[in-house]
Amino acid sequence: MKRCAFWILLLAGFGLARPVGGVDTPALPPSSPPPAGSRVRVVDRFVSAHCLDCHDTETRKGGLDLSALDFHLDASTNFAAWVRIHDRVDSGEMPPPKRTRPAAAAQDSFLEAVSSRLLKADQRRIAREGRATQRRLNRYEYENAVRDLLGVPWLPLRDALPEDGEAHRFNKVGDVLDISHVQMARYLGAADLALRQAMAPYPDRPPTTTRRYYTRDQRSWTGPMKFNEFNTAPERATFPSLGFEGQPAVRRGEAPITVGTNDPAQRELEGMGVVASAYEPIEPKWNEFKAPVAGRYRLRFFGHTIWVGPGESNKWSIPNLDRLSRGRRDEPITITAETPPRLLRHLGDFDLTPEPRVHELEVDLLAGEMIRPDAGRLFRSRPGAARWQNPLAERDGQPGVVFRWLEVEGPLFDDWPPAGHRLLFGDLPRTRRSTGPGTTPSEEGGTPKPGKFRPPPGVEVVSSAPEADAERLLTGFLRAAYRRPVDTKAELKRFLPVYRSALAKGNSFTDALLAAYTAVLCSPEFLCVAESPGRLEDHALATRLSLFLWNSPPDAELRRLADQGAMHRPGVLQAQTDRLLNDPRSQRFVEAFLDYWLDLRRVQATAPDANLYSDYYLDDLLTESATAEPRAFFSELIRADLPARHLVSSDFAMLNERLAVHYGLPAVSGVALKKTALPPDSVRGGLLTQAAVLKVTANGTTTSPVVRGAWVMERILGQKPPAPPPGVPAVEPDIRGATTIRQQLDRHRHLETCAACHVKIDPPGFALENFDVMGGWRERYRSEAGGERALGIAKSGQKFEFHLALPVDASGSLPDGRTFRDIREFKQLLAAEDRVLARNLARQLTVYATGAPIGFGDRRELEALLDRAASSHYGVRTLIQELVRSDLFQRK
Repeated sequence: MKRCAFWILLLAGFGLARPVGGVDTPALPPSSPPPAGSRVRVVDRFVSAHCLDCHDTETRKGGLDLSALDFHLDASTNFAAWVRIHDRVDSGEMPPPKRTRPAAAAQDSFLEAVSSRLLKADQRRIAREGRATQRRLNRYEYENAVRDLLGVPWLPLRDALPEDGEAHRFNKVGDVLDISHVQMARYLGAADLALRQAMAPYPDRPPTTTRRYYTRDQRSWTGPMKFNEFNTAPERATFPSLGFEGQPAVRRGEAPITVGTNDPAQRELEGMGVVASAYEPIEPKWNEFKAPVAGRYRLRFFGHTIWVGPGESNKWSIPNLDRLSRGRRDEPITITAETPPRLLRHLGDFDLTPEPRVHELEVDLLAGEMIRPDAGRLFRSRPGAARWQNPLAERDGQPGVVFRWLEVEGPLFDDWPPAGHRLLFGDLPRTRRSTGPGTTPSEEGGTPKPGKFRPPPGVEVVSSAPEADAERLLTGFLRAAYRRPVDTKAELKRFLPVYRSALAKGNSFTDALLAAYTAVLCSPEFLCVAESPGRLEDHALATRLSLFLWNSPPDAELRRLADQGAMHRPGVLQAQTDRLLNDPRSQRFVEAFLDYWLDLRRVQATAPDANLYSDYYLDDLLTESATAEPRAFFSELIRADLPARHLVSSDFAMLNERLAVHYGLPAVSGVALKKTALPPDSVRGGLLTQAAVLKVTANGTTTSPVVRGAWVMERILGQKPPAPPPGVPAVEPDIRGATTIRQQLDRHRHLETCAACHVKIDPPGFALENFDVMGGWRERYRSEAGGERALGIAKSGQKFEFHLALPVDASGSLPDGRTFRDIREFKQLLAAEDRVLARNLARQLTVYATGAPIGFGDRRELEALLDRAASSHYGVRTLIQELVRSDLFQRK
C-alpha cells in the first residue's frame, strides 16, 4: 500500500479522500511471471566450484547459505542477496584472495548470467511500480510549500512537525515518510497556524513607521551598568560613552543616564558599550522594541568599536570603564531575534568599525521578537576556580563595542492586504476581531505599548453572500495550492461540506472558511507527491524539479510551462534548471542536501569538552562560521561548475577572519565568508578538512579513525562499511595519553572478525588524525594527564590546562597497496579517482532528487550520465544538469 494511503483512508470519513493526483489511479500492468527458482547452469557451476566451501548449509560464513538461495529475483530479499554476490565477485573480494581465483572466462560468464537476470527483474519492478515509492512532503518541503503559497517567508513550521524518517541518508524516501495520527494532528495544527498568520493583522493598512530606539533608553543595556550579585566585575558591566570618551559621573549615577530630547546633538553621541560578548548574565538587547506584527523590517544599527583602558599596575587585565578611546580594529557582530525566554534566531552579520557608521539589515521578524546583538569575538566571562581574565586583554587595554541606537523601519508591505490574505479572502470587507476582557491590543500604528507584548487581535472578514463567496474563494485557493490542474467541481464537493459544517456549528464565516482551507493543506493532493509509474507528466516533472532545487513546490513559471506541456523539451528543462540554481531559493537545496549528506544538521549535537578543548568552548562565532563554510563552498562548486575532485581537494576555501585564524592561514578580514586562495602546501581545501565536517565526526572529547574513516567511505566514496560483528566492543581513545588510538586499533585488528573491515575503514580515518574535535591542526594528542603541559586562557576567561601527549601518525595504506604519509597525500590519492567521487555525488543527488537510491537496473543510466559529464571533469553543476536530463529523474 502506498505511504499516503493511511491518510487517505483516515480522511475518507470526512469526505476528503480520493486517489492522489485527483483522478483514478490506473491499474498496474500485470507483472511478468518470475523466472524459475532453480539457478541457470553457469551460475550453479560457478557457485559449486568457488563458493560452497564457505557458504553452504553447514558453514554459512557471513550468514550466507548459497545452497538454499534460489533465483526468484522478484522477491526483494533474494534480489538484494544476488546483487551483493554479483558485486563482491565483480570487485574481486570473492572468492577471497587466499582462495584459488576463478578463470576469467568463468567469472565473466557468471557475472553476465547474474547481471542479465537482475537487470530484467529490476526493469519489471520499475515498469510495475516505478523507481520511487510514493511519498509525502517532508518537513522542510511542507514548510516551504506553505510559506510560498501564503507569502509568509518568516513562518516557522518545521519544528512544529515530527521528525521525518531517514533512508539512504536522506529524508526524501517514501519508504520512511509514513503518516501517523500524531503527524496528522500536527499538520492540522500547523496549517491552522499558518493560515491565521497569513491574514491581515488589522482591518486597514498600518503605516510603515521609522522609529529610533536609543540604547540609553533600553533597560537591558543600562541595567548591567550598575553592579549586583550577578555582575560584580567590570567585565560583566555595560558602560556609557560619549563619542569616544568615558562618562564616570553617569556610570556612578551622579549624572542622568541621558540628556534625552534636551540636547539632540549630544544624544546622538551617547552610547552603551561592552567588553564581553552576549551571554548570561549580560545579554544586551533593544527590549523596548517588539515587532508588532510578523513581516519584513529594515534595521539600522549605529555604533563603533572602542578601546577600554587597563586597570592599575598588576590589575591591568581588569578594564577601566572610564578610560575609553577609539577602537583599533573591526569587530564581527551577529544579530539575532529573541523571543523570551532566550529563543534566538539568526538574522544576519556585519563588521562594526572603529569609525561610527550605520549598518543595515532587511529581515523577516515574528510578532513580539526583540533585537539582540552579539560581538562574537569578545570573551564570555564564566565563574570558575579563579577570577576570570579577558584573553583579549593587553597591557594597555582591551577591545569593546559601543552601540548608540537601533532604527526600525516597518512593517514593510508590498501590497495591502498582504498577498496571503488576498488569496484567502480576496477584497472582502474586514473588521477588527473582538478582543477578550482585559486584553490591550497593540496600537494600530504598528508600535506596541511598553510592557508585555500582546499581538493584534486580527480581523474578521465580512461577507454578504457567504455561500457564493466561499465557493469562489475555495476555487481560487485550490488552484493555487494544488500542483496540477484542478477539477474544481469535484474538489468543491469535498471541501465545501467542511465549511458548511463549521458554519453550522456556530463558527464565523472567517473561521469556517479557514477550516476548509486547513483541510486542503492537509489533503493528500497537497501533502503527497503525485507520480505514476513511467515517464512523469509535465506537472509531476515540474514538481520534482522544484522540490529538488528549491525544496518547495513549483512557482508560476514552472506551472505555466507544465500547463503548456513544455517541460520535457530539452532546452526548456535545461534553462529552468539553470534558473532555479541561480535563484536565491536554491540555498534551500544546498542547506537541506548538506544537512543530510554531510550530517551538518548535527553540528550542534556536541560541544567541545570544557577541559580538554577550553579554547573552543563557548565559541559560537567559530561554530556558526564553520557551519556556513561547507554551504558556501558547495554553492561555489555549483556556481562555477567546478570538478567533483574539488570535494576532496581544492586550491581555495570559503573563509572569514575566525576560520582563517582557526586554520592558521593568512589573515582574512571580516565576518563574511570569502573565496580565498590557499597556500600551495595547505592541508585545507575540500570538504574533508573543514571544521564542521571534522566536528560532526567527533564527539567533543576525542576523535576516532573508525568513525571518520566510515564517514569518508560512505559519504565521499559511496562505499557503505559493513556493520561491526556482534559482541566486539568499540575502541575508545585513551584521553589519559598512555596509548594512541592507532596502537589500540592495531591490537583490535588482529582479531580475524575485525581485520577485513578495518583494513578499509581505518586508512581514511588515520589520514584525518591531525585534526582535533573542532578541526584544528594538531601534531600531538591532548590528554588529561601525562606529557607536556599546555596553558592558556579560554574564551570563558578561565585559565585552562591540558597535556600534549603522544605524537599523531597520519600515515596509512589503502587496500590496493597505495600508501600516504599525511592528509595532503591522501587527498591527492582521492582526487585522482575523480569518476569515483563523481559517481558517489551523482548517487547522493539522485536519492535527494527522486526519493530512490540507484538500483541495479539504474547503473547503466548512471554511467551514461557520468560519460556525458566527463568532458567538464564532472563539474558539479553539469552533474545536476545531466541528472535532470536522465531517465533517472524524468521517470517515476
